[in-house]
Amino acid sequence: MTTRVQSQPFDMGAEVQAFTKTATGAGAIVTFSGLVRDEGGTLTEMEIEHYPGMTEKALEAIRAEAVTRWSLTDALVIHRFGQLKPGEQIMMVATASRHRSDAFQAAEFLMDYLKSRAPFWKKELGADGQTWVDAKDTDEDALKRW
Repeated sequence: MTTRVQSQPFDMGAEVQAFTKTATGAGAIVTFSGLVRDEGGTLTEMEIEHYPGMTEKALEAIRAEAVTRWSLTDALVIHRFGQLKPGEQIMMVATASRHRSDAFQAAEFLMDYLKSRAPFWKKELGADGQTWVDAKDTDEDALKRW
C-alpha cells in the first residue's frame, strides 16, 4: 500500500501494472487519473504547492481509512506538485478489493477527499495573470456523502 507525493510525472500504465501484481486476493481493481484542465482556454500552467511531511501524513491517513472502511486488499494514491501544464496528470488513485462495489466506492471517496481536503494549494497561471484556486461548493457537497 502506497502514498506518494512527487514532482515528476508518472506512467499510469506502469503504475497500474505494478499495482495489479501486488493486489493479492483482489477480484476488482479501479483506477482513476486526474488531469490539469484548461476550462477557459487561457491556462499556461498550474502551480501546486504543499508542505512536505504534512501532506504525506494526511494522504496516508485517508488512504488507510479507505482501506479499512471498504476492506480493500490494496490502495495507491499518487499526487504531483510543482508546475504542471494543461493535459498533464495531477494525481492517480487505484483501489483493489474482493468485489467491485468496494473498489469503486473507495476510489470515489479518495478522489473526493483529494479534491476537497488534501493539503495542496493550486495557483492557475495564464494570459489573464495568476489566480489561487478556491474550493468549489460542488466538491464540498461530494465529500459530504461520505
